[in-house]
Amino acid sequence: MWNLIRQGGFALLLAAGPVHAVSPADPAKVIRTAFSDADDGFDMVRTQNYYSGFIAETIFETLLTYDYLASPAKLVPRTTTAMPEISDGGKTYTFHLIPGIHFTDDPAFKGKPRELVAQDYAYSFKRLLDPVNRSPSAGFLDGKIVGMNEAVAAAKKSGKFDYDAPLAGLQTPDRYTLQVHLTAPDYNFLYVVAYGALAGTAREVIESYGLQSGRHPVGTGAYMLDQYVPRSKVTLVANPVYRGSTWNFQPSADPMDQQLVRDMQGKKMPQVGRIEISVIEEEQARWLAFQDKQIDIDWIPQLAARTALDGDKLKPEFAAQNIRLQRFTEPAISFTFFNMQDPVVGGYGIEKVALRRAIAMIYNFHDDITLLRQGQASRAEMLIPPGVVGYDPAYRSSIAYDPVLANKLLDRFGYKRGADGYRTLPDGQPIVIRINREASVIYQETAELWKRGFDQIGLRAEFPVSNFADNMKAATACSLMMWQSAWNVDYPDGENFLQLLYGPNSQQGNLGCYQSPAFDALYKQAIALPPGPERLKLYAQMNRQMEADTAWVLQVLRIRNWVTRPWVLGFKKHPVLHAGWEYIDVIKH
Repeated sequence: MWNLIRQGGFALLLAAGPVHAVSPADPAKVIRTAFSDADDGFDMVRTQNYYSGFIAETIFETLLTYDYLASPAKLVPRTTTAMPEISDGGKTYTFHLIPGIHFTDDPAFKGKPRELVAQDYAYSFKRLLDPVNRSPSAGFLDGKIVGMNEAVAAAKKSGKFDYDAPLAGLQTPDRYTLQVHLTAPDYNFLYVVAYGALAGTAREVIESYGLQSGRHPVGTGAYMLDQYVPRSKVTLVANPVYRGSTWNFQPSADPMDQQLVRDMQGKKMPQVGRIEISVIEEEQARWLAFQDKQIDIDWIPQLAARTALDGDKLKPEFAAQNIRLQRFTEPAISFTFFNMQDPVVGGYGIEKVALRRAIAMIYNFHDDITLLRQGQASRAEMLIPPGVVGYDPAYRSSIAYDPVLANKLLDRFGYKRGADGYRTLPDGQPIVIRINREASVIYQETAELWKRGFDQIGLRAEFPVSNFADNMKAATACSLMMWQSAWNVDYPDGENFLQLLYGPNSQQGNLGCYQSPAFDALYKQAIALPPGPERLKLYAQMNRQMEADTAWVLQVLRIRNWVTRPWVLGFKKHPVLHAGWEYIDVIKH
């Protein structure tokens, strides 16, 4: 007997009784794609790696997710029967799980079917704040759940989090009900619930694999891990016990949606049986692989923009291949942060601020956009990108490209030039600026752009090379002097970007360990307010405070040009979701 539960834009097929293989996925349907950088395993409690998120989002399931086509982004149920009940003035959320959802088989379950239950989500909430995990995302929940601060304090004292102790803020009155009690109303809480680190997780799996659990992801999602060669290849296959769904999304105002609906409406999902992901760090190699039809879905590398694009359209030779193009400004920002604990560039004295400001003023945004990115970007004026609540198109940064003024600043605050033309610290000690980077061409070119700027103001600079995953680990430990990175939206509110500079989030997303009492006070004020003009004013003030301290060098907003081969149906890059592989189809060719 089958039960049908409607959820957002799709219908879930649920089996009553024993677990059966219900996935409609066809093993002969394969999607091939590529990552430009390596993942860092798939335990999202322990990492914020963007590429890890692609895989984890496909294997694990959060309580809520996003409608595939809705614009602006809209939350919908994922493993719950409906959106949660909200009570107690916005401080209590009650979620009711769909019965009959099961994890994929794993030795940790000792041969028995393992159903997803409310305790699996309570466990994930606790794991995020367990001090031993040092989660970079802990700030998403820190101080928000009744009784959790005391539990965390006890864990720090004893060295072990007590997962079995009752917690007033996380209650499971029955097998399928989760109640979350917050210390205060949190207007972005449901967005946080949809974040990958809070997906349902089986405690037995984590305890079986320990620190290796990131290489052994076991979830309830549409796909499961089949092959994993770290920093080289990831292969996923359809989860045979996945409950399935029917594609039934409603189009937004985007004309692209009409074609998606025509291609996909009414199909049983997922259709694709296998997903093959290669790690190809060099943009040129990845673009050649797409041209050679070795990759089905990718974005056009910026170095290939003039080759492939005629303005905002594909050139005739690519359009003739029926390649589909989706072009948009990513809800993401690229930036270079300063380590505020570093003895050279860190600190809050006026001479340290002057050094950081001078460095920020030598970054040539125009050359970055026109030469490096071939016009596929615009300047990032503020911390919040377009498409995210808090973005102000009229906002202009107070920090401009001005090497002349940068030299005057350094002269004024005692950074003197020696006989060799290079400056020293005010105490006469030598200065060497180190900006870590990855190996691909775009980062090499960015380093050269930085180097030209440093030469203009007489500062020595080095650019150590490592891979993204290792740089991220070092940055999270606040051990890099500077690093160019990017932040892609986790949820569509400016808080998601501003929390990267909130002092208590140091080593938990705040990679520069920026500690500003003024910024932190504004942040606390803002998140206590409901969405509206007053909150947005505080967001703008936080931007100005960051500029005053020059904690980051904001760089560009990237324009992404996603391309798919004609045999791929239903693909649309979502502003928040990573992959969306469970919503697409492949015509066998």
